Amino acid sequence: MASSLCLSPLLSATQIKEADPMTKDSCLNESLRCCKTLNQLRQLHCQITKNGLDQIPSTLTKLVNAGAEIASPESLDYARKAFELFKEDVRSDDVLFMLNYLIRGYSSAGLGGEAILLYVRMLVLGITPNHYTFPFVLSGCTKIAAFCEGIQVHGSVVKMGLEEDVFIQNCLIHFYAECGHMDHGRKVFEGMSERNVVSWTSLICGYARGDRPKEAISLFFEMLNKVMVNALVDMYMKCGAIDAAKRLFDECVDRNLVLYNTILSNYVRQGLATEALAIFDEMLQQGPRPDRVTMLSAISASTQLVDLFYGKVCHGYVIRNGLEGWDSIGNVIIDMYMKCGKPEMACRVFDLMSNKTLVSWNSLTAGFIRNGDVESAWEVFNQIPERDAVFWNTMISGLVQKSLFEDAIELFRVMQGEGIKADRVTMMGIASACGYLGAPELAKWVHAYIEKNGIPCDMRLSTALVDMFARCGDPQSAMQVFNKMTERDVSAWTAAIGTMAMEGNGEGATGLFNQMLIQGVKPDVVLFVQVLTACSHGGLVEQGLHIFSLMEDHGISPQIEHYGCMVDLLGRAGLLREAFDLIKSMPMEPNDVVWGSLLAACRVHKNVEMATYAAERINELAPQRAGVHVLLSNIYASAGKWTDVARVRLNLREKGVHKVPGSSSVQVNGVIHEFTSGDESHPEMTHIALMLQEMNCRFSDAGHIPDLSNVLLDVDEQEKKYLLSRHSEKLAIAFGLITTGRSMPIRVVKNLRMCSDCHSFAKMASMIYNREIIVRDNNRFHFFRQGLCSCCDYW
Repeated sequence: MASSLCLSPLLSATQIKEADPMTKDSCLNESLRCCKTLNQLRQLHCQITKNGLDQIPSTLTKLVNAGAEIASPESLDYARKAFELFKEDVRSDDVLFMLNYLIRGYSSAGLGGEAILLYVRMLVLGITPNHYTFPFVLSGCTKIAAFCEGIQVHGSVVKMGLEEDVFIQNCLIHFYAECGHMDHGRKVFEGMSERNVVSWTSLICGYARGDRPKEAISLFFEMLNKVMVNALVDMYMKCGAIDAAKRLFDECVDRNLVLYNTILSNYVRQGLATEALAIFDEMLQQGPRPDRVTMLSAISASTQLVDLFYGKVCHGYVIRNGLEGWDSIGNVIIDMYMKCGKPEMACRVFDLMSNKTLVSWNSLTAGFIRNGDVESAWEVFNQIPERDAVFWNTMISGLVQKSLFEDAIELFRVMQGEGIKADRVTMMGIASACGYLGAPELAKWVHAYIEKNGIPCDMRLSTALVDMFARCGDPQSAMQVFNKMTERDVSAWTAAIGTMAMEGNGEGATGLFNQMLIQGVKPDVVLFVQVLTACSHGGLVEQGLHIFSLMEDHGISPQIEHYGCMVDLLGRAGLLREAFDLIKSMPMEPNDVVWGSLLAACRVHKNVEMATYAAERINELAPQRAGVHVLLSNIYASAGKWTDVARVRLNLREKGVHKVPGSSSVQVNGVIHEFTSGDESHPEMTHIALMLQEMNCRFSDAGHIPDLSNVLLDVDEQEKKYLLSRHSEKLAIAFGLITTGRSMPIRVVKNLRMCSDCHSFAKMASMIYNREIIVRDNNRFHFFRQGLCSCCDYW
């Protein structure tokens, strides 16, 4: 009965043995946790030994901990015998952990003498106590009023530099109070740089039990003045009432370290790094001496500001005041140097750390990725002694941030192979990578993986899936995920509206925008960019102007991105003069992107004069942009101004700038085939040419006439027809038709905007061959079905 009670929620010991390392460790932990009696622990120990699980390095440590947790004299004796029997076979760190567990267990059982003897045994074995050891030992001393022994433990605390650990200080106050030595307890209390409610309570209770009611009452009211002010400042800061919190802080005449740390940490949490460092400066000049909590906030503030100088000042203070031994301090210093672009300094700090925690390794890995040194990140990643999901997530997210999407997917596969269970953070990174790759089949697999493995699909992960499907040209799946969401923030609505924008569904986007406002969700600057983009792609001029006018009503001043959307909206609709006037009325200087939107509109609507003016402005702002000269050259060519075309192209050659050729890719059977306009080097070019010949004949019979205005060269009509037939997306579509099944959609990715002739070509292909063709150009998706395009020929 005892055995079934112990193992019923878990795998059997044999199953644990055959499980993967993570499952094995998890099941072993759970089995030991379920042991509530010594008999259950003994039976589990027998099964562990019988199945060879006692060879796992951490098993003995967990077994000793389980015995100490039961905390009966018999279970403690059992755990101690196990420790004595096997202590030579484990690392010194594990010996420290086991002794700490035993000391805690004996103290909890009221066997303070045994706890003290184990502490002495620890010192005899040459094991250095840590900051967990002393509270357990002091608890044992308190239980049996071992005053002399407690005094010696206090001395060891001071000798090891742990006298400012709040937890240890509270234990010392409690120990002295219970032993009736209130003066000693008060001395510890007065020397504390940081006090919490436990500190005050321990001292007040000691005075009350020691028949000193006046001191107890006086201390209680002193606590209300100090603790209440601190609590109010903390509350105001967390509620966003920053000015009220600062006013209360300034009015407090007796500002202690706790109060300084409270306002400092909250400033950092709110992203007010400059204000945080001003408080830190005040502390250095006239306030209490900063402690490690202070320095955590000050270094974090330096990091937020990317202020290397101030970060070094903080680092110097840490070294001068002996705070570098705290691993949390070392970790934030590593992060600071990495974010300030000094990885060599971060490595130096890391190498000097005596206790490298998982956070330390993670900070180093993430820092290398942030600085673009993926190779060093891999080296660190491969050296990490125990890699949990956090490390894998850091590496995957870092690879995605550096646009190494295929590497991120590959690392995810390795992660699965090592038996590491993915979580929602993992899948957010993978969904992002998949979206940028534009791989629809992989996107469906990712979604299925999440559902199959029961990964909680919260609001953030659902939003990532909406964005992933949208980028993969699958708006139906994107909206299915969105519609299933029970909770939606502004990011979720932005992703859904962006889905509508990418397929040119302006009406759908504005409908979602209105629905969002009805539900009381406050729009932000990013959402307005998406909905204005959708209006531009859908030709919804009136709706776009109305939504633009609503921005001020929602407390948002239009930024340059919003003005760029409006110029694009007006320009696409042929309202070039209105677009130009809007640029001239902007409250900020228009950038090259804004002028570029006008230039693109001038090409569509053949306004050579305005195009020339816009190109000149772009050349002043961003002379390195080759695409501007190419676009201007094309505008001149469309107008038949070949002299101007020659002049612009000569200017390009003199600058050493080359026009980016149009290229399109299509994936067939997992292989990506890329085609460049005019290039006939593909191994299947013979079949592609025959397919194009057939398509042109069938299209001609259906009434299709090539738009030769898209050939911007001064050549004869026959040559123009040939050049037009070799545009990259036509080559890709023809290849897709001859290599994929009849019911399969053809997905093409192009690096440039589709020309009008290729657009008509794709519409005809979708109708005559009854195939869905999806083209993702550098601006949007085009979904061709039955001779129609989702953009309604407005792009």
